[in-house]
Amino acid sequence: MTTTTPTATGAAARPYHGNAIGPVRDALAIAGRNLIALRRVPQLLVFSTIQPVVFLLLFRYVFGGVVSTSLIGVPYVDYLLPGIFVQTSVFGAIGAAIGLATDLQTGLLERFRSLPMARSAVLAGRTLADLARNVFVVTLMVVIGFAVGFRVHTGPLPFLGGMLLVLLFAYSMSWVFATVGLLVGDPETAQAAAFPVMAPLVFASSVFVPVSSMPGWLQGFATHQPVSVTASAVRALVLGGPTASYVWQSLAWAAGIVAVFAPLAVWRYRRV
Repeated sequence: MTTTTPTATGAAARPYHGNAIGPVRDALAIAGRNLIALRRVPQLLVFSTIQPVVFLLLFRYVFGGVVSTSLIGVPYVDYLLPGIFVQTSVFGAIGAAIGLATDLQTGLLERFRSLPMARSAVLAGRTLADLARNVFVVTLMVVIGFAVGFRVHTGPLPFLGGMLLVLLFAYSMSWVFATVGLLVGDPETAQAAAFPVMAPLVFASSVFVPVSSMPGWLQGFATHQPVSVTASAVRALVLGGPTASYVWQSLAWAAGIVAVFAPLAVWRYRRV
């Protein structure tokens, strides 16, 4: 009697779990694996929080006096913090690029591909783990923000809505950088490749200064790009003012980014 053993190759067929819960279970398992890595190497979490704290303190106490209060209508720290929350979410999303590039370089993704799991589970688990890490980082930034003088001008529910919007945007950006990490396949290159994507979005935006203070040729891009739109939405929620338009635009950007880059990342994962 002869038995055959299926080969564990990238081209081998993967059996389905038989229900819709299987891919969710797979994604949660991968997310748990990535969170365990943070627990075992806490330096990763520590250094991912140092950078946004440095930016906050730098702009609060070094550059804060440059921006006139009359230009923004509120104390600069209140204008700055919603932008810092969004900037933190973009910087944190780079971890998806570096993490997936590392897994690809070490051959771990090939081992995952040989398992009977949903193709999207590895990427969904990676982005879910990044989302969990961002919850911690954003919470820490909120605590530090209140310590340096930030105040909410609306109420607790709009403020909570603003933080949820930040986390949703962070999740969508994780898919962008997951695609970058899979495309380059090397952690050092992934970090370098992420900068040209991140820099225009963060620094040519309303995160640190009002768009009206920028050159006219830059204002169109700075006003309508997703980081500025999300920062404006969070400011409207925590400081007051017209809210619905910015919030809907931010939600549309987040949904559009996931709709484009999630399938693109899965497509690339099938071919690595």
